Amino acid sequence: MSYTLEICANSLQSAQAAQAGGAGRIELCQNLEQGGITPSYGLIRRVRALLSIQVFVLIRPRPGNFVYDNEEFALMQTDVLSCRELGCDGVVLGILDEDGRVDMARCQELIALAHPMAVTFHRAFDVCQNQAAALEEIIALGCQRVLTSGGAVSAEAGQQQLAALVAQAAGRISIMPGAGINASNLLSLAAATGATEFHTSAKKLIPLPSQLNEFDVAHWQTDAGLVRELVGLLTEGKG
Repeated sequence: MSYTLEICANSLQSAQAAQAGGAGRIELCQNLEQGGITPSYGLIRRVRALLSIQVFVLIRPRPGNFVYDNEEFALMQTDVLSCRELGCDGVVLGILDEDGRVDMARCQELIALAHPMAVTFHRAFDVCQNQAAALEEIIALGCQRVLTSGGAVSAEAGQQQLAALVAQAAGRISIMPGAGINASNLLSLAAATGATEFHTSAKKLIPLPSQLNEFDVAHWQTDAGLVRELVGLLTEGKG
């Protein structure tokens, strides 16, 4: 069994730590504290220039729900084109309609713009009322994977649903568990779900300086050591 670890990287430093730790791919974003939004053009360009592993970019214009107005959708289109022009390997996206179903028309437009980049459907999937139907729609769109916690607060809590999704997918699309994955539950999740790709931030809180000012706030950053530990577990768990 071959496994892939994807790291959710919220900065250039996090992206470099993910690569140094042996991750196979990053999902680049910013504002991770609110679930992540599309990173700046400059960050995408610099990360793509410095990393040799796969770089996927989150296409999400704002925090909150996944129903977007026309201006937000136009921003998403522009960001997808920018990622393609910068030579990114893939994009991570998801749009729902007001009934909580996959917005097939708009997703199809973004996927067409993204070609030949790969496409991951993100955790908008987790708020779909009928995940079995949503999965079939995402497969029909041509996405390569779905990032999901199985609709639960964490992948560990949603492992039964994740296993059902892996079985339903039957190799047609990759089901990639994410949310709360760490060294203590990674291998048990792999065994329980049958998934082969896993998503985590492997982050640590960066200490505040001893001399504080009003602009100093704590922030999180991917830690190469934590990534290396997770990669090691997956490597040892093969077969």
